Amino acid sequence: MPRQGIAEAVTVREAAAPSQPSLLALSWLNFFLSSMQTAFGPIAAAYLVIQGWTAKDIGLVLTIGGIASLAGQVPGGELVDMVRGKRLLVATGVVTVALSVLILRLWPSFALVTLAEVLQGITGSVLGSAVVAISLGLVGHTRLPERLGQNQRFAAAGAVAVTLSMAIVAYSGSHWALFVPVALAFPALVALNHIRAEEIDFARASGAESANVEQPQRGSRWALFKNRRLLIFAGSIALFQLASASMMPLVAGMLAREGKGRAAPLIAALIIVPQLLVGLVAPRIGQWAEKHGRKPLLLVGLAALPVRAALFAFVSNPLAFLVIQLLDVITAAVLGVLTAVVIADVTKGTGRFNLAQGIFGTVMGVGAAVSPTLTGLIVDHFGSSVTFMSLAGEGFVAFVVLAAFLPETKDLDQKEGEKPTMEPVLEGTAR
Repeated sequence: MPRQGIAEAVTVREAAAPSQPSLLALSWLNFFLSSMQTAFGPIAAAYLVIQGWTAKDIGLVLTIGGIASLAGQVPGGELVDMVRGKRLLVATGVVTVALSVLILRLWPSFALVTLAEVLQGITGSVLGSAVVAISLGLVGHTRLPERLGQNQRFAAAGAVAVTLSMAIVAYSGSHWALFVPVALAFPALVALNHIRAEEIDFARASGAESANVEQPQRGSRWALFKNRRLLIFAGSIALFQLASASMMPLVAGMLAREGKGRAAPLIAALIIVPQLLVGLVAPRIGQWAEKHGRKPLLLVGLAALPVRAALFAFVSNPLAFLVIQLLDVITAAVLGVLTAVVIADVTKGTGRFNLAQGIFGTVMGVGAAVSPTLTGLIVDHFGSSVTFMSLAGEGFVAFVVLAAFLPETKDLDQKEGEKPTMEPVLEGTAR
């Protein structure tokens, strides 16, 4: 097909609109998935502290889970690009997350908690990409920022709902709190079933230009590893994750040690209040990014992290923790919406969008996997204040890298005749 014909076909495909039932079901799917995954992270860390785990052991288990996620990122992205049945991939992930939470709750031994983290890590390498691919397949590239803003709104609402529910159950003295996210697997599967499979455009879901649904044209896999903008963005977010991934577990562990009975409501507040605000802000982030570009918002989002870490180093009052944590609203809203949008920008037309997400996730996951163990070691040897200042330094370096080296990615192919994706070697068919 001539290049002009491809461009015209893309325009037609972007104009196609999915049904409202599918979009509503996608929103609720994000709500329930976020609710389920909230069991991992700070809540899991606090639960293990109460079970008598040390900061070093918790950090080691989280690192092992991060390594499993790393190993699955690239093959997971390739799988999402190539498999038509993306709803089946998500359904499998939902069941696996539920099983992982059950293991964490019922058998909190080192070996079995490690198994749960590994299952969660592998699942996450497919689940997140599959949901974003479904979103792109439904609405197309132009409307992706706004759609991801809606996804983030419902995900934030889900995190608030389940955290509040778990906190109430835990505060009442019951040991059933971690069963809440397990029960949510059922409505998640119901929501998934209401997304109409025929509306998920197979070519569009992988960022392909070709209008041939059966055989979308794809760029060379290896060209992704030469995509400078993708690698710069991934490197800056990897540095960001080195600081960010262990910050909330560190705060949660500190609060849990202060008083077991008071820990649950305090940790819940640290998650709930920012998430409520993220739910309000996220859709606006998508709109602003489409009007004014991605980079200014990304810089604001990254700048908030070192400020937050530095402030944490000098406070011990739980209410002060809550106020400082509000800065995470900026970071969570910006990165929650724009990460996939920027990847879609720099890989548009390649048919390798989800593989690119896998490469990005692998580089980013290096920072996230190392962060808990490194933070645990610093805490054990130097205390929490020094640890928070080290996290602030790491976050500042991430900000500098992005500011200095990543150009604006919106409409790159319309600037100076650039094509941000890959002109070389098209591999004619999807396999």
